[in-house]
Formats: sequence, C-alpha cells, structure tokens
Amino acid sequence: MSLRPRLGALLAALVAFAAAAVPVASAGAAHPKPGAPHTTVLDGARLQRTKAALDRGDPRLRTAVRTLAARADAWLGQGPWTVVDKPRPAPGGDVHDYLSQAPYWWPSVPPSSGNPWGCPYVQRDGQRNPEVDTGTDRQDVEKVFDSAYDLSLAWYYTGDRRYARKAGQVLRTWFLDPATRMNPNLDHAQFIPCKYDGRAIGIIDFSQSYTAVLDALALLDTGAAGWTRTDRAGMARWNSDFLGWLRNSDFGKQEGAAANNHGTFYDLLVAALAHATGDEGLARRTVLGARGTRVAPQIAADGSQPQELARTRSWHYSAFDLVAYTRLAAIGDHVGADLWRYRGPDGQSLFKAVDYLLPAATGAAGWPHPELEFHRYAATDVVHAAADAGDRQARRAVRALEEPPGGDLWALRPAAEQLDSIAG
Repeated sequence: MSLRPRLGALLAALVAFAAAAVPVASAGAAHPKPGAPHTTVLDGARLQRTKAALDRGDPRLRTAVRTLAARADAWLGQGPWTVVDKPRPAPGGDVHDYLSQAPYWWPSVPPSSGNPWGCPYVQRDGQRNPEVDTGTDRQDVEKVFDSAYDLSLAWYYTGDRRYARKAGQVLRTWFLDPATRMNPNLDHAQFIPCKYDGRAIGIIDFSQSYTAVLDALALLDTGAAGWTRTDRAGMARWNSDFLGWLRNSDFGKQEGAAANNHGTFYDLLVAALAHATGDEGLARRTVLGARGTRVAPQIAADGSQPQELARTRSWHYSAFDLVAYTRLAAIGDHVGADLWRYRGPDGQSLFKAVDYLLPAATGAAGWPHPELEFHRYAATDVVHAAADAGDRQARRAVRALEEPPGGDLWALRPAAEQLDSIAG
C-alpha cells in the first residue's frame, strides 16, 4: 500500500474522530467567543485578566465576588419587568412606548375630580416628586439596567448559569419578546402632566445607565447559558434602531445640543451604541468631538463645572457629569481617541475636573457649594477612573475614598457608575 492512501485514510479517521468529539450546536445556540469580551465601556482584556487572577485564588477578588454574587442573588427572585405593565399607556396610546415623568415638577394645587393631576405643575429643582415612581416605567427600567449588569458580571466571574439565564430573561422580556418589548424610542420620557407629552431631556433616563447594558450584552455573548444567536441579533437590531432614533429625532437633536450633563450623557450613549453596533468611526468622531463641544466650554480652568455648580445639588451633578465623561473616555480608549489627555484653551481637562472634587471626596474639606444631600461616595468611582488613567493626585486620594453602600466593586467592573441615585 502506498504512503498517499495511508495518509488519506489517517486524515479521514482524524476528521471523523473530531466530528464525533465536537457536539453540533442546536439552532440558535450561543457560541462562546475566545478571548476577552468585546465590551464597550469596560476593558474586556482587563476583565479577562481579573477573572484569571480570581481563578488563581486572589483573596481580595474573592471578597469582591462574594459581594457581587450577593447582589446577583437578590435579583434572582425579582422581575422580569416589562414596559407594558404600567397602569395607563404613554400619551400616544401605545403600551410599548416607554413613559416616565419629570422628577422635579410638582402639582401646584391639590388634585380634585375636576383637576385630577393638580395642574399646573411647577418646578422644584432637586426635589423629587414621589409621583414619578408610580404609574410609569422609570423604576422598572432602572431595575432592568442594574439587574442585567450585576447578573452578567456575576455569571462572567463565577460561571453560575442561574445568573446568565436570569439576565437573559430580563433582557428578552424588556427588549425582545413581541408581547412585552419596548419600542426603541423615548418619545414620552419625562413628560409633565398637562404640559408636555414628552421631553428631550428624558433621554437621560437611558443615557445615564444603558451603556452598562451594552457591556452586559458583551459578557453574555462570550457563551452564556441560554443566550442565543437569535437574542444577540435581536438586541443588535434594537440597538441599531435606538441609535437611529437618537441621531435623527427632534428630541435626540435637542439633547445633543444641551450644554450641561445632558449633552455629555447624550454623547456617551451615541458613542457607546455606535461602538456596540460596529460603527467605530462614529464612536471615534463622537469622543473626539466632545473635546471642543463638551470639555472646553463646560469645564473651567480650575476644574469646576459651572453649569453643575449652579444646581441645588451641585456635588451630585459635578460627580454625575464626570461619570459620563469618564465612561466616554473609556470608549475613546477602545477606538483610538484619547479624551483624558485633552487640554482646552484655558487648560481645561478631565483630570482637573476630578481633582476639583478630591478635597470633598476624601473628607479633607467640605464642599463649598449648594448641596441638598451630600454623599461623599458619589465621587468614588470617578476618582478611581482618573487614578487608573494616570492622575497622580487621584492615585494618592484612592485610599481615603468612602466606600459606596453595598461595597466597592471597582476591581471587578472598573468603570464609573452613578453612585448617588437621583434623576438627571
């Protein structure tokens, strides 16, 4: 027998063995992707290294994972939530349209049979009307965002399939299932009874937290139990449609023109959705554009943010705006657009803006501006972000930071979150 037939027979046997050894995926099954998660804000390679260190038994990381797992465990018995559960639909009549109420607007007279809302409504900046937490979708969508993030991270680090399956259920119910899905628009966000059916500034309901969902999706895409190709394709379509609405709707254009934290968060959401849907050019242009349209006009030479200082909750909003900036800078790192080291014409920079918060963030001094409810930990994450980006003052300050309620999870999810919960 010649050598060629023998080699052919051997190769055929090897192919047959390999085919028998590898199970065939069922239609719609998730395919694990090798390497780091393709995250949008979080650094996927860093997450991969952290997971490897955890698997080697790093005691500090084990403690953090126990805290994260406790959060995820608390979500297992909750939800899923749906946009169609509110007691009355949005003004357009479609129960699939998201609805939220402006948080700082209050009835001017007691409601009555002839005036059930107590109109007209008047504004009280920084004072949250409890009505906004009943009858609308705002609280439920925040639970969707938070639970999907916590559960996906917990699955990634522990491998516990319960977390992945719950995250998938939450996401499918809110965004994908035809009977319960949300339409990809915010036409009726932050409406004011008897005044506006929706407002551009309602985009903040999503822009402040939805980018965490994009990272949750990237984690699930690495091979989570129950997360299918159909799910991935459905979320990709939803994100693409939502990005189109943000860029082309009147509300989206108005929010993009905002000169305070609303504009910064708008840029964050557009850049994140662009990155997640594969348009890295748009993501890069958005980050680079923020240098001249956000950092230069919004941050003063001393690092203060004058428009946020004008608020009744100036500490919260100064930290809040920096959550958007630091997350936007993280996206920039993925697409070759350095936002951290940009210097404006008067020396404005993100480093200066974070450094302006350090005396109050570390407890070394009080906050010298109006603040209805000061929480020192509100700045903890943005200081971590600046420290990781190379800010020496921030690095020295890390030891003196106040741990947020529920624990400091920076080691597991190194990207700033809004730690002082209030509407934008």
